Amino acid sequence: MVSKMKESQAIRALLLLSFLVLATRGIDTTTMERENDSQILAHRKVNKIVMMEGGDVYDCIDVNVQPTLGHPLLKHHKIQMEPSSLPVGQRIKSPSPNGVLQAHLSIVECPTGMVPIIRNNRRGHIAAHITEQVINKDEQLEMAGIRYSDDLYGVRATINVYEPKVKKDSKDISQSGVLIDNGPTGQEEGVGACYSVAPNSTGDSFARFHVIWRDGKLHKPCYDHVCPGFVQVSHRVGLGGRVLPVSVYNGPQYVIDIYIFKDPKIANWWVMYGEEKTPVGYWPSSLFSHFKDKGIYSFWGGFVQGPTASSDSPQIGSGHFASEGYGKAAFMRSIQIVDKNNKLVTPNSHKDLVGTTDITKYSIDGYKVDNHGMHMYYGGPGNMV
Repeated sequence: MVSKMKESQAIRALLLLSFLVLATRGIDTTTMERENDSQILAHRKVNKIVMMEGGDVYDCIDVNVQPTLGHPLLKHHKIQMEPSSLPVGQRIKSPSPNGVLQAHLSIVECPTGMVPIIRNNRRGHIAAHITEQVINKDEQLEMAGIRYSDDLYGVRATINVYEPKVKKDSKDISQSGVLIDNGPTGQEEGVGACYSVAPNSTGDSFARFHVIWRDGKLHKPCYDHVCPGFVQVSHRVGLGGRVLPVSVYNGPQYVIDIYIFKDPKIANWWVMYGEEKTPVGYWPSSLFSHFKDKGIYSFWGGFVQGPTASSDSPQIGSGHFASEGYGKAAFMRSIQIVDKNNKLVTPNSHKDLVGTTDITKYSIDGYKVDNHGMHMYYGGPGNMV
């Protein structure tokens, strides 16, 4: 019993440490919130405004003058519109039951040569909410997933999309996704992609898609286009927008396929999604000092963060324990890594750490490794039983 407790404590410590790399430190967003729409429109040189169902507003901006190019290191950056090549790998046939359907990121109809940037309103401030949180005595963190250590040139996963319950009057968030980084070195750098539910920031309980990065100098994570760094090339994918449809407990199941990998020639870190491998955008290699060549750690799973994330924990995934299995518990499947030869391969099961920070709130089950990659069910109700 004592050994199991020690093992659980060790898993908790390691998983917590892994997430502190990209999920900590903050920025003051007061000045951002005081910007008015006219200032934003003038700055962005808006070509078209798109109103989305549900109230989101996107500005269509010329790809060559998107806000991220204001970063000092990107002053003379030449935009790469597509990867020089994709990771090589056989098309994965799902080992999961039939009937899994593709969810879609928010599709915004901007003209070719434009990129959609979410308007600076309440819903556009989920990133500001996340980045202003600082890990201290008032900040809490719980998680469930797989932490992996190896030389990594990319990661991928098929992620089952749910809308976990987070109390509307709390400042907590619930996220599920993939991360790749250089580990807790003191100068942490890395990138990731996830869907999240954060009602206090967005004014709703919808699952929304985000990209995240950290460069080791700013001492904070950056989401989407809130701070310059991520170069978007897709004229249709709206970062910060809803993921639709979402899965239903004991009903239809929906997934998103996410790929993050380093371009083998130009070294930019790309994000792609879907069965068609649609390019969303990339982080230029010039942003990084310690993450230029490769990552050494990755994470697949879910976490909750906020002032009451441990004391009054939100749900992760479907809000049900992993033991309930397909159609009831959230899953990640077809988890793969990209090796130094730009090949998608199955991770080595001897190099992973699988666990949760609190087995009374969240769990992992059905973990296995086969020719299709790694697979697991994960999540749980937190304190919302």
